[in-house]
Amino acid sequence: MAKKVVATLKKTDNKSFAKVIRAVKSEKTGAYSFREEIVPAELVKETLAQK
Repeated sequence: MAKKVVATLKKTDNKSFAKVIRAVKSEKTGAYSFREEIVPAELVKETLAQK
């Protein structure tokens, strides 16, 4: 599946996108889950800086 995601990220009008995967801790159980987002390459640092 990763190959398909990378291929689709490169096709959109010469804009570059990145897939950001974050570990998010649940307040109820304390377990970690992963949140995936596809963002423009210019906004990766800003997205990671958000909480």
